[in-house]
Amino acid sequence: MGKENRKNIVSQLQDKSASGSNRRRFIKQAAAATAVAGAGNIIRTPVYGQSQAPSTGRVIGANDRINVGFVGVGEQGFNTHVRQIKNNATKHNAQAAAACDVFSEYRNRAQHFMGIQSGDVYYDHRKLLERKDIDAVIIATVDHWHAPVAIESMEAGKHVLIEKPMTRYLSEGFDVYDTCKRTKRVMQIGAVFCLEKKWHKAAQLVRDGKIGPLVLGQSSYCRNSLKGEWNHPIDSKLTKKTVDWNRWLGKTGMRPFNADHFFRWRKYNPYCCGILGDLLGNKIHPLMIASGSPEFPKRVTCLGTREITTDRDVPDNTQVLANFPSGYTLMVVGSTVNQQGLREMLRGHHGTLYFGGDKVDLEPETPFGDEIDPESFSGLKPSGADFFAEHADWFNVIRNGGETKGNIDLSMRAQVVISLAEMSERMSLTLLFDEKSRKITTGTGQEVQPLNYPA
Repeated sequence: MGKENRKNIVSQLQDKSASGSNRRRFIKQAAAATAVAGAGNIIRTPVYGQSQAPSTGRVIGANDRINVGFVGVGEQGFNTHVRQIKNNATKHNAQAAAACDVFSEYRNRAQHFMGIQSGDVYYDHRKLLERKDIDAVIIATVDHWHAPVAIESMEAGKHVLIEKPMTRYLSEGFDVYDTCKRTKRVMQIGAVFCLEKKWHKAAQLVRDGKIGPLVLGQSSYCRNSLKGEWNHPIDSKLTKKTVDWNRWLGKTGMRPFNADHFFRWRKYNPYCCGILGDLLGNKIHPLMIASGSPEFPKRVTCLGTREITTDRDVPDNTQVLANFPSGYTLMVVGSTVNQQGLREMLRGHHGTLYFGGDKVDLEPETPFGDEIDPESFSGLKPSGADFFAEHADWFNVIRNGGETKGNIDLSMRAQVVISLAEMSERMSLTLLFDEKSRKITTGTGQEVQPLNYPA
């Protein structure tokens, strides 16, 4: 790392808005990121098969059965995706055809449930991608494997559904985005609430000018747990012999085998950004849909604390503010230590939209009461966490074209919000984003390199 780069990073971390402890902690992390990130450039991750032209994949007709491969078949991958698609195979005209996981118990469970042969399960996803009969891949791995698997899947001609967040870090998010645009594969984000019709109804009301210029969208995802969020049971069958530990670690750096990290990885920064990636992605994506025209943020700030559950790296209480070029601001609150949330609403200058269940209520602002009538729209289905609808939307677009409700353009914009929020909280900085150059700066114009492995 050059002398000027070192000076630049250190000066960023000595911004007056950063606490002393955060600065000291972050010098090592930022230096590691700078070692792999040239100034002003988005990191390009070498991928399997990168030197080859991307495969076009099989042309799928309206009545063709879609063969699905699953990479990551732990609790989320198995219960949300394998089980759902296997049980609804006839309705979707889709087949659960192959599975991959680094843990042998997960592979065995998937094989038994799916009714496939031992040769149809893998510990290395690249072997699954070599199969010409696989049309689409669902990625439900630990977050730091989302980007490599997604990129390699699209290069192999496969369509992808990626659990949220789309990627662990911002730079690889743009790698996924650019690959998706180039290969023209269909992408769906696993933020299931994107499918709720109420957000799309709100978007139409906004585009129709029903509530005037947008002011503020607000939502929250708050939970409380006696034992601490993400302290999932540890399966004693996980041993050094039953898991490919080094492969699971991937780009996060080598460390000794740790079952707590494997099953409770959402608590630790090397693998996850905690509330921001797991919970708030479910609220950020929908509020961006409701705006009527999702944008890249221009300014993001985030606060986080970890005062109650101290057995983790990530905060247990988080607040995010993101401001967009149109003037729209998004405010999202998350907690794993108190379950009282904010009322979901979208505030406009002329009126306000209130969300609940499968309905949207439009209420005029007092100064515009003579111009705008209150309205209520109910029976807006799907509503709630409808994974059948999420899969059906993806399969429909694969067959017939168009854009999924959780498409790549929405997902990339949301990823910028999530990634900048994490950086803001960990660096104690308010961050500005330029969508044309993809550069991040402070309010004083100092460029900040995005977080990257092994931070």
